[in-house]
Amino acid sequence: MDDVMGLLDRLFAAEADRWTENAAPWWDRFYDDRSKAVPFFVSKPDESLVSYLDRGLLVPGRALDLGCGPGRNAIHLALLGFEVDAVDLSPTAVAWAEERAGQAGARVRFHCGDAFTATFPPGRYDLIYDSGMLHHLPPHRRVSYLSLLNRLLAPGGHFAVNCFSGEEMGSPAPDETLYREGALHGGLAYTAEELRWIFSDYVEVELRQMRAQPPDAPVFGVPSLLAALFRRPSPYPPSLAQRKERR
Repeated sequence: MDDVMGLLDRLFAAEADRWTENAAPWWDRFYDDRSKAVPFFVSKPDESLVSYLDRGLLVPGRALDLGCGPGRNAIHLALLGFEVDAVDLSPTAVAWAEERAGQAGARVRFHCGDAFTATFPPGRYDLIYDSGMLHHLPPHRRVSYLSLLNRLLAPGGHFAVNCFSGEEMGSPAPDETLYREGALHGGLAYTAEELRWIFSDYVEVELRQMRAQPPDAPVFGVPSLLAALFRRPSPYPPSLAQRKERR
């Protein structure tokens, strides 16, 4: 399987790589200038994440932030009582995230490296959060992504993803076109139905466009992203006590 994945990786031009450790220098350059007008450089959590927490859809536990960038969501989770691991390919992004966490007084374990090869404990996490990683993966790496979720997410745990919307941002090109061209065009666009198909083994909790936020809002939100929350089914049937409680 690894050989096949590596072969498919090489069908894309080297400059298209945003998902392996070889892409770390590209991301370092991206994060090097903190003054750039990049919307998600703000030190604010996603409005969708805050909404899940405010409504009790998520409760504190162990969390993993994939492609954490400057750490804004990982820090928010830690300040609310989550035990947080966060990973990113870019040393520059991780250094920035560590600075922010120190300033906020948040305890986050930041890891610099490839989320797919990192040695996180299996079945550990009650929440896996991804705000911007999935749409930078080529189509065949969805298999790797699902394998990561299945390996690390606890039964009954939640998975949340924000990705480019098929209606607003990203490339809507069919998968076969991406392979023929050897490019990802800055990221892949997804529709709600595509996310439902990819994560069909999970229970959909909510799937919607992210809500736009004004510049002075305490949260980050742009309608060019789809925000989805799924739950991993538990393999264990409810206990007799739980069934009685439901009655």
